[in-house]
Amino acid sequence: MSSLADGAVLQRIAGEVGTPCFVYSKAAILGRYREYAEALDGCEHTICYAVKANGNLGILRLLAEAGAGFDIVSGGELFRVLKAGGDPAKTVFSGVGKTAEEIGYAIQMGIFGFNSESEAELELIDEVAGRAGAKPRVALRVNPDVDAATHPYISTGLSQHKFGIDIHQAEEVYARAMKLPNLALESVSCHIGSQILEPASIHEAIAKMLALVSRLRGRGLAITHLDLGGGLGVAYKPDEAAPSIKSFIAKMREQTKGLGLHLMIEPGRSIVAESGTLITRVLARKRNGDKEFVILDAGMNDLIRPALYQAFHEIGPVDDSGGRKKMVADIVGPVCESGDFFARDREIPAVEPGELMAIRTVGAYGFVMSSNYNSRPRAAEVLVVGDEFHVVRRRERYEDLILGE
Repeated sequence: MSSLADGAVLQRIAGEVGTPCFVYSKAAILGRYREYAEALDGCEHTICYAVKANGNLGILRLLAEAGAGFDIVSGGELFRVLKAGGDPAKTVFSGVGKTAEEIGYAIQMGIFGFNSESEAELELIDEVAGRAGAKPRVALRVNPDVDAATHPYISTGLSQHKFGIDIHQAEEVYARAMKLPNLALESVSCHIGSQILEPASIHEAIAKMLALVSRLRGRGLAITHLDLGGGLGVAYKPDEAAPSIKSFIAKMREQTKGLGLHLMIEPGRSIVAESGTLITRVLARKRNGDKEFVILDAGMNDLIRPALYQAFHEIGPVDDSGGRKKMVADIVGPVCESGDFFARDREIPAVEPGELMAIRTVGAYGFVMSSNYNSRPRAAEVLVVGDEFHVVRRRERYEDLILGE
């Protein structure tokens, strides 16, 4: 089978598993992870895969076996990591709103440490750790006030965002945190956003963070770890170019050389996005006045990125052998919302009811953001492994929709 699931593979999967269905490539996922690992070889580092991008247990297990750590943002994500065989000692807990219960669970499981986003949270971690007789490693997530030049919903590094502690206040916050007896303040972290196609903004943030590390060390803090987050983008559009992982890491290593820092990074999208394809079937074609619609059996509940972020995904027939006429249409789903669309006024090869279509680059923020809106069972997930494929999440049934009710 093709590492990125070619048309024949997708047709076979659709025939056996049904549609809609998310298909991922093991080779593509591990290939991207190894690009990071090889670029960081020779320096102290931990690659913490961002579970929020795609938390399927099969994918987490692949990455755990490859040596990855994990970046989590909830107790539920930690539970997934542990079930997949992930190492809690290589897991960092980020996120702007951790509960006392989640913090206690993470301490009990022995995670590497917390990226804390407020003074109130520092005090909460100290309190929970004190009751547990523990002293967890804690980093302040610093907001370096750098524009990531990405969609406003996934930009996190400006002063008006909810994330992190203003870099101009960070030193004094660390000074106050040093008085909390149950925290090991050995780290600093930052993350400025997602889907960044020009890494210069990340390198700008790194320069600011290194200056902060120097000042903190001057105050007597033994900062040994620097967590630089994730955010590298992928090419969704034909005219886009994804940043080179190798070049990005080389520049990062150049910036941090000789400073005695253990580097931590949190890639998510750049590892899994390109591995994923959503297979869907054409239910109907419809014309309203001058507007043509292609109606699919996948909807915004399966892939919300186009509606939520106005995101572009390449879409075309699975059997694209050429020679087809072109058509211009809105490609939509069956959900009862005008926002239920995958593309508007998109030119595609002409398709007919019953045909399979492929929506590409959906391995990140695809299934993981799906829902049961309109009481629609969530799609199956399939992992292509060499010449075989495996269902790594079965399709939900109607009975699953009312579990717990």
